[in-house]
Amino acid sequence: MRRSLLFIPSNNPGMLESSSLFGSDSVIFDLEDSVSVSEKDNSRNLLISFLNSKEKLNLEVVVRINASDTPFYYADLEAVVTPKIDTIMLPKASVKTLSKLDKDLSKIEKEKQLVNKIKIIPIIELASSLIEASEIAAMPRVDGLLLGAEDLSSDLEVVRTEEGLEILYARMVVITAAKAKKIDAIDTPFPNVFDNDKLKKDCEFVKRMGMNAKACIHPNQIEVVNEVFSPTQAEINWATKVLMAKEEAEKKNQGVFSLDGKMVDKPVILRAEKIILKAKKYKIL
Repeated sequence: MRRSLLFIPSNNPGMLESSSLFGSDSVIFDLEDSVSVSEKDNSRNLLISFLNSKEKLNLEVVVRINASDTPFYYADLEAVVTPKIDTIMLPKASVKTLSKLDKDLSKIEKEKQLVNKIKIIPIIELASSLIEASEIAAMPRVDGLLLGAEDLSSDLEVVRTEEGLEILYARMVVITAAKAKKIDAIDTPFPNVFDNDKLKKDCEFVKRMGMNAKACIHPNQIEVVNEVFSPTQAEINWATKVLMAKEEAEKKNQGVFSLDGKMVDKPVILRAEKIILKAKKYKIL
């Protein structure tokens, strides 16, 4: 259950040190796009040195490794798969590369005698990934899908815009595939880091579509993202009312009941329970 995931370049010591202070639910230490080829090894070493120097961070630790067809992939895995991380983010994901990653993770976890299994967030950023999205969501370890709109736009040969019409279909594919497997649907970062009004509108739009989280590329985006993807007071009030009515209905042995002139059944109750669960997790309730 996430709202905000902040990308942090792993070759930036200051950002690494501040990573747990920005207020995101997850931090994504990036070994891929934000690191030049000449800096790959140094960046990886810096990240591992940082993680080893700290107790486990008080948020989800995600590492975006380099793609499986690069010479950096396995070195990234061997270095970062430790008890200090929770999740691997795989770029340019496919069923084939996720199957390989699962096997490689199992091998390294066994060698290092890790107790907890590392999770995976695949990035859906190729046209072929969209076609395989449902299969990808069902792969072992996968507990969220991230839409990568920049690379996807390039692959589709379209111009990436703030309005996002060109990625509307991709967003719906990611949402549907993720929600079918009850995992997080994570939206692509908003490209303009200096316009929080447009960021808020973008977040509100994708939340209505079904996204439940958004990646951030700058710390100043986190507050807006957390606000939008948290339950509102109106949603909390509604959910509380539904669950109170449910308790009364159960006393009367009613499986389905009416509230404010509308029928309430299992799907509505589940939605209300999820809202309250999120409110408690994010310390709103």
